[in-house]
Amino acid sequence: MGIVNKVSAALSGSAGTERVDVDASRGAYWCDDCSVRVRDVTVDDEGLDRDAEGTPLCPDCGDAMRFERTHADGCAC
Repeated sequence: MGIVNKVSAALSGSAGTERVDVDASRGAYWCDDCSVRVRDVTVDDEGLDRDAEGTPLCPDCGDAMRFERTHADGCAC
């Protein structure tokens, strides 16, 4: 899909599976050792393993990731 088609699809709301509901995001999972960041709404798409409590594991080192939320600007980024 070319850039014009992607922009058109995004503006029309027909981007399909590439579209992630930004408003549904509540934060991101971080691995402080590896500096890996995965948004909460994409954890399943990334195929990350989880520990017994359901916390995603870092794809690089395998340690449990830390959940972090940003409230300052209303963005979970």
